[in-house]
Amino acid sequence: MDLQAVVDSLPRYGEPLLTTIVVTVASAAVALVVAFALGLMTSSKHLAVRTPARAFVEFIRGSSAVVQLFWFAFAMPVLLGIQFDYLIAAGIIALGLNYGAYSSEVVRGAIAAVPKGQLEAATALNLTPLQKMRLVVLPQAWPEMIPSLCAFAIMLLKASALVSIIGVMDITALAGLIGSQAGQDRLVHYSVVLVMYFILAWLIWTGMRALERKAKRGLGLDAKPVKGRLAPEVAAGGVR
Repeated sequence: MDLQAVVDSLPRYGEPLLTTIVVTVASAAVALVVAFALGLMTSSKHLAVRTPARAFVEFIRGSSAVVQLFWFAFAMPVLLGIQFDYLIAAGIIALGLNYGAYSSEVVRGAIAAVPKGQLEAATALNLTPLQKMRLVVLPQAWPEMIPSLCAFAIMLLKASALVSIIGVMDITALAGLIGSQAGQDRLVHYSVVLVMYFILAWLIWTGMRALERKAKRGLGLDAKPVKGRLAPEVAAGGVR
């Protein structure tokens, strides 16, 4: 193995790395929209709303993500006459729908965990269903969703490597391509890619943890007394 050849090939990962980031971020955005839409629908009291959403979730979760990728990239253009200008768009939609369906259960569970007393209080205040959801339910459910959504985001990052099977050149595809060339070593290049995925996953985890802390502080759940001062309830004589 020529070590210098490996070092010289590292700049070639720039564009594929950007592709991996774009696929992950765009798919996560699609998944978040799908998760909230399906999560709200499956939480509905109306059977006509809940049943189609539940059927869609079970179908997406029960079928292979790889097959879904191939369907959007190659089968849909033939069957429906709808073709994406870029295969990366097919990958983004397929992964977004897949992980959105899984994440919808996180949204549904977090909404169901909001205490009933909160809803009763909102009803007593004569809030509309939309106002209840926007002002009462979602602000309390959102911090509970974040840890699970963080796990799904990291899983989505790793699943972004699947787009290479439909012809999208990401870091995984490039590692295999360069590693097969003379003077290169696949083991080294796949090790480089492992480090890249780890760094990206760490960045996602760090960002989501910061978002979780901010969401909890907004509800007063993560407030800590300033060092050297009494907590507000102690200072006010609230502790008995």
